[in-house]
Formats: sequence, C-alpha cells, structure tokens
Amino acid sequence: MSTKITDVAFIGLGNMGGGMAANLAQKGFRVRAFDLMQAHLDKAQADGCRVFTSATEAVRECDAVVSMLPNGAIVESVYIDQDALFDVMPKGTLVIDCSTVAPENSRRMAKVGTEKGMRVIDAPVSGGVAAAAAGTLAFMCGGTEADVEAARPVLAAMGANIFRAGDHGAGQVAKVCNNMLLAIHMAGTAEALQLGVNNGLDPKVLSEIMLKSSGCNWSLEKYNPYPGVQENSAASRGYTGGFMVDLMLKDLGLAMQSAQASQSSVPMGAAARNLFSLHKGGGEQNNGGLDFSSIQQLYQR
Repeated sequence: MSTKITDVAFIGLGNMGGGMAANLAQKGFRVRAFDLMQAHLDKAQADGCRVFTSATEAVRECDAVVSMLPNGAIVESVYIDQDALFDVMPKGTLVIDCSTVAPENSRRMAKVGTEKGMRVIDAPVSGGVAAAAAGTLAFMCGGTEADVEAARPVLAAMGANIFRAGDHGAGQVAKVCNNMLLAIHMAGTAEALQLGVNNGLDPKVLSEIMLKSSGCNWSLEKYNPYPGVQENSAASRGYTGGFMVDLMLKDLGLAMQSAQASQSSVPMGAAARNLFSLHKGGGEQNNGGLDFSSIQQLYQR
C-alpha cells in the first residue's frame, strides 16, 4: 500500500464528525462517509463526501479510517465486535480514532488492530463544534511515533495543533485531564460572574475586568457562559449547540475512573462532576442536551 493517504473513510458524522469530514474533503482527500442518520449523510454528501449505507462498505477501499463515536463500547463494537471493521479494511490501514473514550478502550483497539495488521492511534480532540467546522481542532494522540507522523497530514486537514502524548491510550489520558480542567474553570467562571451580577455588576464589564486580571481563563475569554456577553457564544443563543452537558458528564466520569485507577486525588474534578450532574437534573427539567456553559443557570436558580 502506498504511504500517501488519499482515501479516508469517516465513521460518525455528528456535531463534531460532520465538520471534520467536510474539512478533509475540502483539503483534497477522497472521503468515504458513514453515519446511522440519513440527515448526516445528506450533509456530508453536500460537503463533498461520498456516502455509504454501511460502515463495512465505507472502509473496504481506504488508506485511513477516522472515527468520531459516542463512547468506548460503541468504538469497540464498530471495530472489533459487532461490525468488526478490522476484518474488512485493507491490511496496513491507518486507523485514527478521535472519539473520547477510556484509555483501556484505546489500548484494546490498538492491540487487536495491530494483531490484524492495522496501524492504530487514539486522537481525541479539543476545540468544540466551532473548531471542528473551522478546521482548527487540537489533537491529543496516543500511539507509536511512526503512526502519529503518518497520521499528521490527515489530522492537519482538520486541526491546527497536533500533539503526541505518548503510547496507545495516552491521548485519552490527556483529553480527560484537559476536560476535567475545562469543567472546573467553566463552573468557577459561572460562579464568579453570578456573584458579581447578584451584587449589581454588569456581567460584560465584570468579564472585561477579569480578562485583564488574574482570573482570566479560556471559559471567560472564548466561551463566556453569561448570556449577552459574547455575541456568538452558546450562552447568547439559548445554550443550544456546542458541547452538551451529557458529554461533559461522560468525560468527567472518565476522569473519575482514571483517578481511581491511579489513586489520584481530584477533589475539584469531583466537585465539578457533582455540579454538572446537579445542573443536568432529570425528567422534564433535564438539561443534558444543553451546552455545558449552561452551568450558569445552576447559579441563577
């Protein structure tokens, strides 16, 4: 097989995957796309991808496979168990799994894939839906140096920053550390903003003050959780789109699993998980589908 990657199968075309596949097509890759939802397939086709009715057909003739799937059980089912894509794709195919899963899922993927003659890396992402659409994601990769380098042209078509964290599973560890910190500073930013508002401050003015002071952080600067402070933020469009509360809770759960496995102390991570769980609620008041910056509503209540 040629070392040059031209044909890329893309499995999972949701909020993140759709934009990523579109960028691959726009950068000249021949993208073979599959998703369970017809609306996602229609969008991918409009974005220049060739669409398929099964993952099996999508991967039959490819140099690389990129996947963006909801959880580790689905990733393992697609590649190893139910769909068994490792048994279908050409030998030597480079598999780039961008899903956020437990490190153990990625290590099993690498073990089984390698045994079947594939090259496998885990490459979870940071940046959210906007960065996926803009092609400015950050990739945190786990795998051999050679395989991460082989994946670099594909990743560069979808992102602006590519890091090798270490061997298989290391990308997932980096991702859960990053997202645990994201949850902590988002919850803290919302708490501080609400304290100011409750004491008569304008949230936009307070944000400007903290941006130039020691409280400055990514949530405050790039993803302000208070409605009306940033024109294009999720907070200013009813907390729709973006990175859902349910997904943040999934990542915080993975962080707690990693902490337990390594006997690490994560009191602030645990507190953030409790806050987001409380905010999610249940029944008719379930906020799991809202953007995670909607944690602001917890303090407003």
